[in-house]
Amino acid sequence: MKLEGSLIMASFLLRGGTGRLASAFLPATTRSGRTVAASRAAAGTSASAPSPPARSSSSPRLFSTAVAPDASAAAQEEEEEELPTNESDPDLLKLRHTSAHVMAMAVQRTFPEAQVTIGPWIDNGFYYDFYFPETTDAETGEVVPSRKLTDADLKKVKKAMDKIISKNYPILRQEVTREEAKKRIEEIGEPFKLEILDGIKTEPITIYSIGDEWWDLCAGPHVESTGQLPKKAIALQSVAGAYWRGDEKREMLQRIYATAWKDPKQLKAYKKRMEEAKKRDHRGLGKKLDLFSIQEDAGGGLVFWHPKGSTVRRKIEDFWKDEHVARGYDLVYTPHIANLDLWKTSGHFDFYREGMFDQMEVEEEAYQIKPMNCPFHCLMYKDDIRSYRDLPFRWGELGTVYRYERSGTLHGLFRVRGFTQDDAHIFCLPEQLQDEIVDVLKLTRDILSRFGFDKYELLISTRPEKSVGRDQIWEDATAALVGALDELGWEYGTDEGGGAFYGPKIDLKIKDAIGRTWQCSTVQCDFNLPERFDLEYVSAEGTRERPIMVHRAIFGSIERFFGILIENCAGDLPLWLAPVQMKLLPVTDAVVDYCKEVAAKANAMGLRVEVDRGNERLAKQIRNAEQARIPIMSVVGMKELEEGTLAVRSRKLGDLGSFSVDDLLGELKRCDVAAEEMSAMGEVPEKE
Repeated sequence: MKLEGSLIMASFLLRGGTGRLASAFLPATTRSGRTVAASRAAAGTSASAPSPPARSSSSPRLFSTAVAPDASAAAQEEEEEELPTNESDPDLLKLRHTSAHVMAMAVQRTFPEAQVTIGPWIDNGFYYDFYFPETTDAETGEVVPSRKLTDADLKKVKKAMDKIISKNYPILRQEVTREEAKKRIEEIGEPFKLEILDGIKTEPITIYSIGDEWWDLCAGPHVESTGQLPKKAIALQSVAGAYWRGDEKREMLQRIYATAWKDPKQLKAYKKRMEEAKKRDHRGLGKKLDLFSIQEDAGGGLVFWHPKGSTVRRKIEDFWKDEHVARGYDLVYTPHIANLDLWKTSGHFDFYREGMFDQMEVEEEAYQIKPMNCPFHCLMYKDDIRSYRDLPFRWGELGTVYRYERSGTLHGLFRVRGFTQDDAHIFCLPEQLQDEIVDVLKLTRDILSRFGFDKYELLISTRPEKSVGRDQIWEDATAALVGALDELGWEYGTDEGGGAFYGPKIDLKIKDAIGRTWQCSTVQCDFNLPERFDLEYVSAEGTRERPIMVHRAIFGSIERFFGILIENCAGDLPLWLAPVQMKLLPVTDAVVDYCKEVAAKANAMGLRVEVDRGNERLAKQIRNAEQARIPIMSVVGMKELEEGTLAVRSRKLGDLGSFSVDDLLGELKRCDVAAEEMSAMGEVPEKE
């Protein structure tokens, strides 16, 4: 028998802040688009709000009343518009690209001294970088400092943009020789464009112009005329500093960020999303909830995990480890540094040197702190003679790596210098590859869904123009990736030629509670490292053959995923992840010892229960627990002491009633475990 409609403990224990149950992670069975939406559990959507349950020790479970999703949250979800992306809507990409050119033209019309550099489209709009040199006052001869753009300046630029759009200038594409492009650039005195031209390796050079008024080096695409741009769906957002080419030794530029959509309704929806994102910023929540910090005295981009954040991280890592062991992975540990020769063998020193920290000298030899884990796993594979009968090997590691990031690019947990990859490498036979990819995708689905991520986008990237490996192995590996997705019936898009030089890959983006997408998971075939490290196995015929190597990550990194998770649930972590699951609030000193006994019993069961110090008024204790996002609290007075009970209050649902200590703790423990073992359809087996 199953109890449908609630994950008991009034389902609020297992859901995030959206008012919805953690749903199944079941992809659609067609490939008509790129976004895969999981089927949702329908249970619990029509039940009325619960009244406090009667105390009963004979009931098979507590709080079994079905809970309706929050009405306002459901209504908000229905009203939210699904915003298009550059990948899903080519016309939107063109619109944003042309908007960037129009903005650059408007800036130079408004501030003639401005020099343009680069202006690409980005996920939610575009930006353009400008250099404002010092100028000389024509009348006084005094040097005028370079302009610092203000909000008032952005308004002037937007007004100039609107005029350009109204003129409906045609967008024209021209092909010119490199010499002609250089001549044009020199005539208008744009030195940064000369550097950009030097970086273009293909010919002819393409130029896009706005009528006869303005032009830039560009590969396109664009709309046909400025009149096709929707004035009221374009907004200039902010100004930030950026070094030219990301080099602190070069000129400081001013970057204008902007957003552009197809109509004002989409812009309004985007602004609403950004307002919500600001409230959910993991940097602010991390400090408010005492989860982590970045200590500048120790250096930028280095994360300090506080006790509460460490508790959440431990739960994430333990779950990751248990799931991998259950799926046939062996967990390994490797050093944090290695001789520089290893990184030369792997190719990282040649190709990724700029992203690596400087070497250190140890006994007159150069050692490198590791930027990646994969070369270590290759050495372990090579440590013994391998037979085809031994394969596949599946080795997983939560390996901390260190990569140099410029200080200006660091951002909370999303861009750091030291982070832990949830890395795994599979060494398999060619004929095993598709089955291994299927298993990796299933594992990815099962792990991500446990954290509430049930919508995602998949993209296969195929062989680029420059690559290593035989034609046949590329064809077979790509067919295995496609075959795995087809076998599962998952939707995906294809990025022709977008793979790495060493193999095709599948990238997975998750969608969060406010509609943003995040790149997390990847499955990457590698034909390069087995060759570089001379990895072999003995085939059934006795010949030496190369294994297929698969790089695979689900979270990407613990740090970045933690930040995404915090923003997804706005700090309201589900019961099984909450650093403190229940707070006991004593109303008098006479019950403090009783509270401590209950907490000790709960903690011995593996629950995380704390006792408030009790030196505040009850209302303040409750408010403090709510602000700390603690899922459950219990007000404890003399009545509870005398009866051996606890009065339960949910952060989301309010007072739920009074229960015996054993019943309550038993149910909390069951819910804690159920969150980790919940069935795919959101149903929980009734206790025998």
